[in-house]
Amino acid sequence: MFKRVIITSGPTIEPIDPVRYISNRSSGRSGLYLAEEAVKRGIAEIIFITGPTCFLPKGVTIIPVETALEMRAQLQRYSNDADVIIMSAAVSDYRVVKYSTKKIKKDQDTLTLQLEKNPDLLFELGQRKKPGQVLVGYAAETHDIFRHASEKFEKKNLDLLVLNEVSSENPAFNSEENQVYLFTSAGMRKLDKMEKSELAARIWDEVNRIKKVKVDDEKNEG
Repeated sequence: MFKRVIITSGPTIEPIDPVRYISNRSSGRSGLYLAEEAVKRGIAEIIFITGPTCFLPKGVTIIPVETALEMRAQLQRYSNDADVIIMSAAVSDYRVVKYSTKKIKKDQDTLTLQLEKNPDLLFELGQRKKPGQVLVGYAAETHDIFRHASEKFEKKNLDLLVLNEVSSENPAFNSEENQVYLFTSAGMRKLDKMEKSELAARIWDEVNRIKKVKVDDEKNEG
């Protein structure tokens, strides 16, 4: 059913100076398990675009990146021919306006960094999504989680949104287990907490279902 899939994984990092950067808590485990599950299912070509992480799958084409702009360039290169794009990477929302080529010395009591927005990679993919393509996004929310997730699902033209509620009971990051909600055009449903490897299989099951519906719809229209 799938000839090429793209999975993004890990964090991105935005350099401040040669020794410091802005990033987030993503470990890359979810992306690893999604890729390993894709290999198990015999998908022909798996493009794995990943920020800095030690969780790297075997049997896939690994494309290492660091910044959001580098990830954007690789997505632009490969996304047109992809049947499925799963954006499990935690892409940095902001980058510094002015990178310092020399290490910033701690000779002041305070330091102000001016930041600017990175492009919204998931939104861009949704805008140019081709017929039949399945686009999967992730969300990590701490409050008003269902409202934020619903808005993201609609705004970014997604087929599936995996919602993480980040809390003390469900830290989501740097954990082998996770509890998520799946948003599709059919509605929302809660999955019980489970190993991330098992969760990856459940997500692929949902992707298969969505793709089958798209194929059937195309046949009926034809």
